Amino acid sequence: MSFSASEVHSAFEWTDTNRLWLIENPIRIVIYVLAGLAVRYVAHRVIDRATRRPRATGDGDAHQKPAIVRHLRERTPKALRDPQVIERRQQRAETIGSVLKSTASILILVWVVLTCLSVVQVNIAPFLASAGLVGLAIGFGAQNLVRDFVSGVFMLLEDQYGVGDIVDLGEAIGEVETVGLRVTTVRDIDGTLWYVRNGEIVRVGNMSQDYAVARVEVPIAHNVDLERAEQVTLDAAHEAVADESTARDVLGAPEMLGVQEISADMVTLRVLIKTRPNAQWSLQRRVRKQILEAYEANDIRLPYPNGRELGPSALVSAGGAPGS
Repeated sequence: MSFSASEVHSAFEWTDTNRLWLIENPIRIVIYVLAGLAVRYVAHRVIDRATRRPRATGDGDAHQKPAIVRHLRERTPKALRDPQVIERRQQRAETIGSVLKSTASILILVWVVLTCLSVVQVNIAPFLASAGLVGLAIGFGAQNLVRDFVSGVFMLLEDQYGVGDIVDLGEAIGEVETVGLRVTTVRDIDGTLWYVRNGEIVRVGNMSQDYAVARVEVPIAHNVDLERAEQVTLDAAHEAVADESTARDVLGAPEMLGVQEISADMVTLRVLIKTRPNAQWSLQRRVRKQILEAYEANDIRLPYPNGRELGPSALVSAGGAPGS
């Protein structure tokens, strides 16, 4: 089978004309795709090294934690480096890593698609203009959603609270059940589940981070010897924290601050005890019980030990009459 000179010339001419579409453009597209995959791989590796636990090296505990967690851990006092806190921050670091990797993949994909379109001589200016208009519309129409998302990202980065923490978010006070980029759920003491948008959280009071303080205030009568009452109260608090059921939650010795308040009916004493997170409330109840028993044993009078006596006006309002 032979070709004429004109056919061969036409073939070469067609090849020269379409070389851009048959050879150069496909090669360029493949190069851009491979470059995008390489950049994505490098970005994911960097994020993983910053957020995941590396392999054991035998050089100590600091090398067993991700870079982000090690940074957060160094801000915590050595005595309070609880394994549960470190594990929670490890989970937080992995969540941050997942968000960062998804964001990096989306940005790289958009860059590769736009570059490939420009290679095949598609005018991407209308796409960019449309994207700008869509972004503007989303910015106006979904600004609350964007604010919730941004607040959630910063909340994750700053480790403001986590699942299991007892927090005060203003209207909602309780235990954190889930933490998302848009919504945080809090279960209060009555069992109500609150859904709180991250963008609406103005301030956070975390009662479970690092350590807590059990504040115990006890009332006594005015005619009680204050020095003796303070000593009995402090001894009772020491006895309460020495119990096996509470000793593991105590981080410091009880501290008697003295008279906290004076009113017409009573004098209030205050005692502080440093505890582990979420242990302050049970310790408060245990210390109050011990102090009450100590007051009874040492004849420390409480204000109205038998309850308040109802006066004539109170009896009349209750439906009774004086002397009835």
